[in-house]
Amino acid sequence: MNIAVVGTGYVGLVTGACFAEFGIGVIGVDKDAAKIALLQKGKVPFYEPGLEELVARNMREGRLAFTADLRTAVEKSLVLFIAVGTPPGDGGAADLSFVREVAAGIARFMNGYRVIVTKSTVPMGTGAMIRRLIEESQTARVPFSVASNPEFLREGAAIEDFMRPNRVIIGAEDPQAIAILKDLYNPLYLIETPFVITTVVSAEMIKYASNAFLATKISFINEIAALCESVGADVHEVARGMGLDNRIGRKFLHPGPGFGGSCFPKDTRAVMRMAREAGVGALVVEAAVEVNERQIGRMAEKIRRAAGSLRGKKVAFLGLAFKPNTSDTRDSPAVRIIREILAAGARVRAYDPAAVEEARQALPDLEYAEDAYDAASGCDLLVIATEWNQFRNLDWTRMKEVLRSPTVVDLRNVYEPRQMKELGFAYSSVGR
Repeated sequence: MNIAVVGTGYVGLVTGACFAEFGIGVIGVDKDAAKIALLQKGKVPFYEPGLEELVARNMREGRLAFTADLRTAVEKSLVLFIAVGTPPGDGGAADLSFVREVAAGIARFMNGYRVIVTKSTVPMGTGAMIRRLIEESQTARVPFSVASNPEFLREGAAIEDFMRPNRVIIGAEDPQAIAILKDLYNPLYLIETPFVITTVVSAEMIKYASNAFLATKISFINEIAALCESVGADVHEVARGMGLDNRIGRKFLHPGPGFGGSCFPKDTRAVMRMAREAGVGALVVEAAVEVNERQIGRMAEKIRRAAGSLRGKKVAFLGLAFKPNTSDTRDSPAVRIIREILAAGARVRAYDPAAVEEARQALPDLEYAEDAYDAASGCDLLVIATEWNQFRNLDWTRMKEVLRSPTVVDLRNVYEPRQMKELGFAYSSVGR
């Protein structure tokens, strides 16, 4: 069986490479000729651990190819995954213009039965919209099925998430489409992966509901962290005590500067917009978004208090990506906090193991360093903004020598307060 994945961004490229690893013939399609040229050389345009090696191996073994020619991909493939961007549009609603463009293109080139599957995060009703658009755009009447197969890939762990997922969601009403998609995922039956077979609209809803719930957990523990600071409790002990309750679970109870990236900010706002349009409330999600917005100001104020005054100070930031093991700075708390610090009159010198080039686009005037110690050199204050493993075992004797003042604000709670104070640092963290 051959498949095509239209869109070679984060979701599309990981999906295509992993299906190729399953032994399936995959064509990656993108209208960006420069990106396709790069991929055809086996180069990946963003950082994701293990992905470049996976792409190169499957290209070498003939299972993975890339093209800008949608017609060829449609004619050669039984299943077509739509994995293009759905950026936030007016009022937070998902912009489906790329999805519509791809669906219309597929319709024009279909020469037999095809299964069109949305991998992109799309609002409820998109599957029905795709069906109508294909019916209207076909040059000849050809049978097809529409399905939803949402992704749940964590940046920095995407390959593991695809190969060993918590579950696979297949939304389709057509038994033939369901059988074909289950066959694609056949290797996962060997590791007893749960499959949820449902309708297209329910599959679309599962993705949004999952992301909104996880974002809510993050905002909840950040509110609890602020309360812990006020009453003298330790948020880590509180989170552990909560998380051992199986009804709550331990994951996503880590306090910090708030959620960011390409999914949670966009998807929570989309849920709010869809709820308003449906005439129902989304008060919990709205509160989660509001708390997350306030968290940026709280973290900037924490840094200001540690510095005494930010005007004229030089602040070192370790971490620019929204999370470790990715180069993604979209809605990164680190970038947003840096803007607040700059606005308060400070200078910022920053380092990130993978995200410097992306950060330059958002913060072109920032000073960028070669490593953590270079970033801290001559600075009045050090901020740990992203919990990269490289920042978990810093040489604090050396760090004290290069810093102008031994002051550290740890927004990710990487280090223990007692340990840092024993080393002679003025240290502050989140919720402790």
